[in-house]
Amino acid sequence: MTDFLVKIFVKEYEKKENPKVRTAYGMLTGVVGIICNVLLFGTKLAIGLIINSISVMADAFNNLSDAASSLVGLVGVKLAGRPADKEHPFGHGRFEYIAAFAVSFLIIQVGISCFKSAFSKILSPETVRFQWILVIILCLSVLVKLWLSVFNRKLGERIQSGVMKATAADALGDVLITSTTIISVLISKFTDLAIDGYMGLVVSIFVLIAGYKIAKETLEPLLGEAVGRETYEAITNKVESYEGIIGSHDLIVHNYGPTNIMATIHAEVPNDVDLETAHETIDRIERDILREMGIFLVIHMDPVEVNDKRVLDKKMKVTQVIKDLEPEAAIHDFRIVNGDHRINMIFDLVVPYSYSKVSEEELLEKIKEEITRIDERYQAVITIENSFIAD
Repeated sequence: MTDFLVKIFVKEYEKKENPKVRTAYGMLTGVVGIICNVLLFGTKLAIGLIINSISVMADAFNNLSDAASSLVGLVGVKLAGRPADKEHPFGHGRFEYIAAFAVSFLIIQVGISCFKSAFSKILSPETVRFQWILVIILCLSVLVKLWLSVFNRKLGERIQSGVMKATAADALGDVLITSTTIISVLISKFTDLAIDGYMGLVVSIFVLIAGYKIAKETLEPLLGEAVGRETYEAITNKVESYEGIIGSHDLIVHNYGPTNIMATIHAEVPNDVDLETAHETIDRIERDILREMGIFLVIHMDPVEVNDKRVLDKKMKVTQVIKDLEPEAAIHDFRIVNGDHRINMIFDLVVPYSYSKVSEEELLEKIKEEITRIDERYQAVITIENSFIAD
């Protein structure tokens, strides 16, 4: 069914990197979500009123919030697909995150409302009128939501959409919520236990948790999250695969939307290479990564000593000192400045985020002390950095 809908409503669906195609995917999932959730809301609300069940009505309004979420997501994807302009040179892709954040507030609001209604029902229990048609419709609702979850997850993974993945997780949560409602109705049929309010309470908690998770996931790229390990390895491996590039460091990725990514990286080249040759290689890498990965990459070229055995020997000794003191630390931009009575070893030191300012200073003193022990002329000039990679 998923592939059938995509082939009908998404033109050139294979070209997922195309912003227009991506927008079409988002429009499809939004419309499908609105239609399914509105139908579920109307059906469940009518049944909930007929049998006087707060858990069923809470579940119905949860579906209404899902329809509103799909509408907001649809608008967000449409706005995110707008091209770049002079005010927004990196496009409008972050509208997708803003839309998902708005969706999270709608979900939380519904969760709070359901919580209040359920708590009131616990204090003043009312009888739930059982009907088998209710159980059948709720079971069908579970199947619809399960399909919606798979539908959104599959398309979300296809175009790497955080909004669709969040919607898929929300739909899967609804499967659990509706299943809880079914249990409540069945228990009311075969026992005298008044648990409808308690089940409604469970439903509201599920809704609140779903809203919180979506809010958290969509805030991270807006606040500037660290680059994921997979993206980090894809970019660095690509850069280091070119002849003349002997290493890289300090990769920073700026996310302006799922299809609007800018990154900077330091590429290490031999210090004796022809400058124009190295520059031509750097330009080619930037063009290739933009074409193949859709990432606007800016590369800073770092010259590295590769022939002077004295410098390489000193670098190896310093690296071993640091590894003995902190195995998770790393160095780059190592260079030597020789003097008559002092040899400066200048480099950048990357330490884990777990280090406080005090622990950083303590590590610096230990490193300097150990380096001076190798040769009293050695003086370390160190700049502390943190990694930009998500652990």
